[in-house]
Amino acid sequence: MTKFYLFILLMLNFTTHSALAAPLDAAIAKDYPSLVALYKTLHQNPELSFHETATAKRMATELRTAGYTVTEHIGGNGVVGVMKNGDGPVLLIRTDMDALPVKEQTGFAYASTVTTLDDTGTRVPVMHACGHDIHMTVFTGTARQLAEMKSQWHGTLVMIGQPAEERIGGATAMLKDGLFTRFPKPTHLLGLHDSSDLPAGTLGYTVGYTLAAADSIDIVVHGIGSHGSRPQLGKDPVLLAAQIITGLQTIVSRSIDPQDPGVITVGAIHGGTKRNIIGTSVTLELTVRSYTDKTRKALIDGIKRIADGNAMAAGLPPELYPTITVVDAFAPATFNTAKQTEAVATIFKQHFGDTRVQAMQAIMGSEDFSEYWQADKTAESTFFWLGSAEPNAYAAAKAKGVSLPTMHSPFFAPDPEPTIKTGVEAMTMAALGILKK
Repeated sequence: MTKFYLFILLMLNFTTHSALAAPLDAAIAKDYPSLVALYKTLHQNPELSFHETATAKRMATELRTAGYTVTEHIGGNGVVGVMKNGDGPVLLIRTDMDALPVKEQTGFAYASTVTTLDDTGTRVPVMHACGHDIHMTVFTGTARQLAEMKSQWHGTLVMIGQPAEERIGGATAMLKDGLFTRFPKPTHLLGLHDSSDLPAGTLGYTVGYTLAAADSIDIVVHGIGSHGSRPQLGKDPVLLAAQIITGLQTIVSRSIDPQDPGVITVGAIHGGTKRNIIGTSVTLELTVRSYTDKTRKALIDGIKRIADGNAMAAGLPPELYPTITVVDAFAPATFNTAKQTEAVATIFKQHFGDTRVQAMQAIMGSEDFSEYWQADKTAESTFFWLGSAEPNAYAAAKAKGVSLPTMHSPFFAPDPEPTIKTGVEAMTMAALGILKK
């Protein structure tokens, strides 16, 4: 009897989602001209992290127009829109708003030609090379649809436009400015990211860890200066830095469980002034990725051990051992809670069909959407992938065994119509599933 009633409930759930499909499709199709115009405007007017002034104002305007109570300047340029619709869950839906210092080379008629001064005073080109313009457009479309469908859900929506995702600081800034105390505290969290690894019109999800923690670590390798012809009188920091770099790779291969991934990448080396001078320092800039706290600690501890050990072997005194700094901008791993994520995946499969929804492996990229769940782990959280690759180009690239330009590339080129329409539909359906009556 229990199985019978479970079957009936599942069928009723499926029927409800199926009944929504046609009117929701029609509503999104009707709204699309406005949405694509918004997308192109955002794409042509990107702003760097912590400088999203005009972008935040536009998101605030869109939310107010849709009927939300809006507060601006949360954690800098953060925007919060609240819509209360009776008792029920509190659902936070987030979009990021910032762009990257990248010169666009897509060839689009609406390509960005913006340049601006960065925080160092250097003039740089700016592009939405990570698809945050897609995210904001989907966010806006979802806000509109949910406002129009208030009779079909209950609870509270907290729609947030977050600054500075690219520099891993916007989520923390909004939380410190009272996101969870000044506004309804979420019981459920939803976010998405576009992906060139999936064709437009499709969706991806992961249960559990989906994105890695990211630490930025600087190592200043000290030495004793000398003439290049008399190395015996100095301690060469360039040679020591090379030995440290090689040794760092053994941390992942020999210090952590091979079933618990980790990455240490030395992305930049700065040192030396002239070919015949042994200098006094070299700076290494690292990115370190992990999922679990245990592995993160093992990687960071291992970096110090390798650096100090090589300095000792080189004969440096302890006061000249490398200086290791874990930079403040740290993103914890993004974790998708099983209960909500599996429910959302079921909704997607019922609504879009199994062929348009796929389970995906976790990746070593990072996102500060993770901060919201870390701030309160009693909440349910889901961060899913929205396919953005033009389907024919995706199929051709897959047939050749190559990849399309991905996020942060000057050639990153989402296919707007199927990406935006699918994103709005997916996020709206996920929200209705969480806030269902």
